[in-house]
Amino acid sequence: MLSLVQVQQLIDKCSVEVEVFGFGQGPVLRPDLVSRNPDLVNEAFRQYAVTWGNLRVGRLFRELDVPLSVVLNAAFPPAYPSVWKEFRAVQPKAPIIAHGMNNSNDILPLGRGLAEQKDYIHRTLELIASTTGVRPTGWSSPSVYSNGDTMQAMAAAGITYNIDQMDSDTISRLKTPDGALVLLPYPTVTVDMGQFLARMKSANEIEALWLDYVLELASEARADPAREATTVVIGLHPFVVGTPDGAAAMRRVLVRFKKDDAVWLADTETILKAAGVN
Repeated sequence: MLSLVQVQQLIDKCSVEVEVFGFGQGPVLRPDLVSRNPDLVNEAFRQYAVTWGNLRVGRLFRELDVPLSVVLNAAFPPAYPSVWKEFRAVQPKAPIIAHGMNNSNDILPLGRGLAEQKDYIHRTLELIASTTGVRPTGWSSPSVYSNGDTMQAMAAAGITYNIDQMDSDTISRLKTPDGALVLLPYPTVTVDMGQFLARMKSANEIEALWLDYVLELASEARADPAREATTVVIGLHPFVVGTPDGAAAMRRVLVRFKKDDAVWLADTETILKAAGVN
């Protein structure tokens, strides 16, 4: 993540996506089996992430004392109340970033005007607040799928920061007619889901990518300590890093990052506070 405390640092933030898709919908590990009805193999792949993967990720970060941010579908706590209760007990202080209603059939109403997006974001925040006791000030669009109206709709709802920005190494601000937003860099290549499902990379290969990506930024920071601090949000999905092999790879990554004095591991709230924007 980003550190503005010392500009020579690289700031690294990890966020776990706590998502709900609905039966028969969502990520597919075995596309050759999707014509089955029911498609038990792919459904089990998704359900394992819900019931086992989320908790394994939460415990791993707690064990290593590494901050974690939670990117939460509003429909998750009411759909899986016992899982959410157990996860929140493991990560009671992790900032919650709103992630829409779900990640399949109730995403942002793109193309239907600004008012509909404002209403959708408002309903998302209200549902999360009613089920978790926390009203998020951060937003991540479901499937990183937004348009020109979305940023203004976020600001109108009281959102102060977002992690939809995928084309930068540094924190930036975006002014909208309804207020300003802080944009935290969320690089496409550091998101585990795309590497795992689209590019068919193993957990070990993703581990190597994360190490190369972050440690190269740290090396650049050492070479030019006067430059602006760089920030990386690493998007984690429990069907990737919530499996035993995925968690083992994640553990090695975090242990290595903790040894580098140019890398600061932080959650979103801590980053924004250090940057003086929250």
